[in-house]
Amino acid sequence: MGVASRLDLTLRLVQGSDRVSVSELSQRLGVSEMTVRRDLDALERQGLVRRVHGGAVAVRAHDGAAGFSVREGWQAATKDRLGAAVAGLVEPGSRVLLDAGTTTVHVAEHLAARAPLTVAVLSLQAAVRLADRPGIELLVVGGLSRPGERSLVGPLALRTLETLAFDCFVMSIGGVHAEHGWSEFSLDDAAVKQAGLAQAGRVIAVADATKLGVRAFSQVAPLDAVHAFVTDTAATDPATHPGGPATLDALRDAGVETLLA
Repeated sequence: MGVASRLDLTLRLVQGSDRVSVSELSQRLGVSEMTVRRDLDALERQGLVRRVHGGAVAVRAHDGAAGFSVREGWQAATKDRLGAAVAGLVEPGSRVLLDAGTTTVHVAEHLAARAPLTVAVLSLQAAVRLADRPGIELLVVGGLSRPGERSLVGPLALRTLETLAFDCFVMSIGGVHAEHGWSEFSLDDAAVKQAGLAQAGRVIAVADATKLGVRAFSQVAPLDAVHAFVTDTAATDPATHPGGPATLDALRDAGVETLLA
């Protein structure tokens, strides 16, 4: 696993648990405790975690500059490939629900080429990318903007989704596990994803290879709730992503179409 991938996953694990130990991160990531300590020090210098004895705790951002904007630059080329691959699966004329996340922002960039589309977004960043694009009818789902992420969550977002129907839901995900299915680090994000799953005729999940084999805090759905999954080719390499191959096999066994970008 590359440094950027490891930092991304480490940050998500700390944020999902509020407090996590060095030894637990070492086991989850398959790296030495010394490497974990260096990574936590790097994340602390960026103001994303706070080091405590034996581990780290999450730092709750109070503005949109932390969290999302830092992770957005990690693996940008990989996420852009994933975004292009996902957009290619969306049929022109569709009604699309686009999830929040650093990868789905890249999906938004490529969706303009699939116009005409009606796109409802759960991310303020995605809304900026799609605003005023020819052939894109943009709907910003209401809700609470989650600090540091600018994802739209909460009761208002859930009530809005319950009134709409979509041809396709493009879902980002924090973790996908052979036994525990799709999961997310935030309860609020998990609830919105569950609402999106219920309202969509087809679901395309997208995540980079670091999310395979990961069981995040809140389960979203079993594997077979998704129709197609797009990830990067690193997922097939057990040396860098030990949970990748087994998770891909489990997805295929569940009837999920898997695409590598």
